[in-house]
Amino acid sequence: MRGVYKKEVEMIRRAKEVLMIEADAVSSLIKRVDANFEKAGNLILACKGKVVVTGMGKPGFIGAKISATLSSTGTPSLYLHPADAIHGDLGRVTRDDIVLALSNSGETEEILRLLPTLKKIGAKLIAMVGNIDSTLARYSDVVLNVAVKKEACPLNLAPTASTTAMLAMGDALAIALLDKRGFREEDFAFFHPGGAIGKRLLLRVEDIMRKGKANPIVKEDTKIKNVLLKITEARAGSASVINKKGALIGIFTDGDLRRHLGVDAALPVRRVREVMTKDPITISKDMLAADAFRILREKKIDEIPVVDNKRRPIGLIDVQDLLKAGLV
Repeated sequence: MRGVYKKEVEMIRRAKEVLMIEADAVSSLIKRVDANFEKAGNLILACKGKVVVTGMGKPGFIGAKISATLSSTGTPSLYLHPADAIHGDLGRVTRDDIVLALSNSGETEEILRLLPTLKKIGAKLIAMVGNIDSTLARYSDVVLNVAVKKEACPLNLAPTASTTAMLAMGDALAIALLDKRGFREEDFAFFHPGGAIGKRLLLRVEDIMRKGKANPIVKEDTKIKNVLLKITEARAGSASVINKKGALIGIFTDGDLRRHLGVDAALPVRRVREVMTKDPITISKDMLAADAFRILREKKIDEIPVVDNKRRPIGLIDVQDLLKAGLV
């Protein structure tokens, strides 16, 4: 058992060592964010085409992620595998593009074979390398130095700290460009129409609110027994109460029912105006559904009426609607 414990301790020690090495690799990049970084950023900002990211092996996977981050934050980009590039896919690159090439050694054979053709095409080249004296660095218009002291691999062979540094530098570049472009939340939503991000940033109250028969509306002099029938028919948890002009003046909820049911034997024949919650919180149809959920959560309520500019109820949002929409 002591041998097993010793192995577990050794594993934890090694894991912490790896994290420290990689953290040091990232922190060492800070002082290298200099004029070269700014030049790279300005080249991309002035680019009339796209950023073509390429890399072989592990740096290639990092390059694909960097390309995806650029694309989702306002910088058109694609990833091009260097092996595919030398077999015809270089046709994707134009003189208006910028090529971002990742190679720790700067001597990756598959990438070096691209350089003469890239120069003939006329695309600008940004190198992200660990060796600023390499062939790739010499051929490039801008060099981003991502050198690390050592890999986290005890053999100093498997790309670990070096790829972490590339990933961090790529994120720094993408976010610096995002900021310079004035990229907004609405822009981010445009490129993320699906999934939780898209729903949070794009889905409006109008898209999911209950309307028509699913939105029970009663007049203020309606008896509670009839209000309950209306709510049941709509399969809702509340009813909006309006005055003679059709404006919302209250809401009758399951909570109102429970509060009065045990203490008022005459409740079924009461007028709803006598027991409703007056002047309830309301929202507009143009509000983000995510903001509607925030209000429901903060106010600890389950339903909220949707009104127009004349305070007429046009819809109802129930917390269940938000659950079904995948916002929670």
